[in-house]
Amino acid sequence: MTKFGLDKFSADPPKPLAGKRVGIVCHAASVDSSYRHMIDILADGSKDTARKPVLSAIFGPQHGLFGQTQDNMVEWEGSLHPALKIPVYSLYGEHRKPTPGMLDGLDALIFDVQDVGARPYTYVWTLKHCMEACVESGIPVWVFDRPNPIGRIGVDGPMLSEKFFSFVGGAAIPLCHRMTMGEMALLIKKLYVNNADVNVVWMDGWRRDSLWSDTGLPWVLPSPNMPTLDTAIVYPGQVLLEATNLSEGRGTTRPFELFGAPFINATELAAALNAKKLPGCLFREHGFIPTFQKWKGEFCGGVQIHVTDPKTYRPVETTAAILGAVIKQCGDQFKYKDPPYEYEREKMPFDILAGDTELRGALALGESAEEIRASWERDYAAWHELFKTVSYYKE
Repeated sequence: MTKFGLDKFSADPPKPLAGKRVGIVCHAASVDSSYRHMIDILADGSKDTARKPVLSAIFGPQHGLFGQTQDNMVEWEGSLHPALKIPVYSLYGEHRKPTPGMLDGLDALIFDVQDVGARPYTYVWTLKHCMEACVESGIPVWVFDRPNPIGRIGVDGPMLSEKFFSFVGGAAIPLCHRMTMGEMALLIKKLYVNNADVNVVWMDGWRRDSLWSDTGLPWVLPSPNMPTLDTAIVYPGQVLLEATNLSEGRGTTRPFELFGAPFINATELAAALNAKKLPGCLFREHGFIPTFQKWKGEFCGGVQIHVTDPKTYRPVETTAAILGAVIKQCGDQFKYKDPPYEYEREKMPFDILAGDTELRGALALGESAEEIRASWERDYAAWHELFKTVSYYKE
């Protein structure tokens, strides 16, 4: 069974943190293998108090400390923790980067947030902001590592161009990247925050070629629309639909697996996609009426992705095929959304999610998903060499 970094901390707190005043960046999924939340673990005065740090501040990322904010760009603000009487700071409100005042008096900042292996998931960019802030305040960052839930799925999607950096992408990495949060911290230090004092409490027993279901660890929703491992598997591609007028299934019980719109002929679309024989998946017609977000209350001609083999499934290539088929069927009824999106007010939302303008251009030209993937693969050799320099876990 895999052990979280938090499990290892609880069993043997690192000596450099003993007695130190720490802030923690956490959310609903910051639990150990017994479902115990890290706030409770650090605040527990009954065990090893001399060896433990002193919990002095709490920080939460997008979606709130316990997943209370449902949608993108729904901000929340901090408060005083009712029981511990210490500040709870929001890093998805007035500030996305800790201010010097928030870090004042802290000896270290601990980051223990669950990622899902897709570049647009904002938590890793909160980590980047925290590393920058900690350099400025002269304190170390400790990352308690957690599994990449979809480590088995290969690298997929375009690399991010630095011209398109935003809060849904702050490093030149593929859309589906295979790294853990601890490895991401090393990459960010190597490329962008060289002076950061980064320490990682690595997991035990995790292999990169695994899925979450192989770990024996509890799944806790890392965000409100990430209810299951199935969601995480399709998310690296289907997140692109957020930047279109297609519903990505928000407002249903199977977000990102379901997609559609009122103008789609789902029978024809599912048949066209199955005819492409994309690796590792099948498509099935499944209409839906979203209860919130795009097309709320309207019947959507819908399709569900069924992943039959995660090892061969290519989430971003699959979504490129979906978009190509929708554009072919629906013509001008399909549209890309205009800014703003995740604090970017000029560049197209689809482009900052994809990584540059090339995917949108290729779809406009009617290029196949296979042709589009071939253009991405030209960049993967250099990426794999860089990845080796920060990789900690074996296949």
